Amino acid sequence: MGEEKGKLESIREWVVEHKLRAVGTLWASGVVGSLAYNWSQPNMKTSVKIIHARLHAQALTLAALVGAAVVEYYDHKTGAKAERVAKFLELHQQPHKD
Repeated sequence: MGEEKGKLESIREWVVEHKLRAVGTLWASGVVGSLAYNWSQPNMKTSVKIIHARLHAQALTLAALVGAAVVEYYDHKTGAKAERVAKFLELHQQPHKD
């Protein structure tokens, strides 16, 4: 059980660090998956297939954005974001030359 928690925590940390990449990837996979599904429907026009694929991908993207907002809220509530920013600033501070 502890190992599973570590995997979920590492996935959450990756999503926190790469929110836009995760949402963009989810959008692209949604478009491709929906197009693949719609192309298997023989009685639909091509324009309708494309519109459906866009709508499905848009709904998936909205769900991903809501998920990213929930993760961001959770991090803000627990203070994890402040710790991450402080750690980032410590790593990237460069000594000033006089």
